[in-house]
Amino acid sequence: MADRRKRIWITRTEPAASSTAVEVRDRGFDPWVMPLLEVRPLTAEPLDLTGVGALAFTSNNGVRAFCALSAERQIRVFAVGAATAKAAWAAGFRRVLSSDRDVSVMAQGIIERKRELTGVVLYPGALEPAGDLVSVLKPHGIEAREIPVYDTCPTDLTDAQLAQMADMDVALIHSAKAAQVLADLLARHPLPRLGIAGLSRAAVQPLAQSAVAWTRVAATPLEATLLDLIG
Repeated sequence: MADRRKRIWITRTEPAASSTAVEVRDRGFDPWVMPLLEVRPLTAEPLDLTGVGALAFTSNNGVRAFCALSAERQIRVFAVGAATAKAAWAAGFRRVLSSDRDVSVMAQGIIERKRELTGVVLYPGALEPAGDLVSVLKPHGIEAREIPVYDTCPTDLTDAQLAQMADMDVALIHSAKAAQVLADLLARHPLPRLGIAGLSRAAVQPLAQSAVAWTRVAATPLEATLLDLIG
């Protein structure tokens, strides 16, 4: 009898979770899509882009939330991570500059292009943003403005879903907020056989005290590198 395929818990929000599931399955593993967070829009009012010269996105959720509120696609975009940049390209933006790691690296890219900017840098993002872009840019004479367009809230898991957790071999973690939700779950429902594969050290930090089998961090914050950890 053949060994069962390794079961991979995909904890990120939809629709990105389903895309990750395809890649996991293509690598020969058995994906289980059970997001720990769900995205909720904060407004339905169209955005006023008067005076805005560039957009800054730290997640594909931010891109989707912005696109639901504005038809503008000609403006320059700064993005954190390949997945966010890909979402911006797919949405119709044609001037997209991506940077790896985090907001501070993206900010450096904006600072280096200061002379090219002709307005405010608008940062449409989460209610709890990934970083303080405004404070980083201000000393360099670059005006930036944050605008919360979505929130990520813990998913209410059913008893059946909680039972399925016990069958998982590896949980993929893309954000510190999801990691905190998982840490709280593991405090109530221990899974000592579960491995943790994280997109970055910051993403898995909330799980530092959790009793898990192992924790690994991707060498670079890319989806492909993260998935290499489970092979």
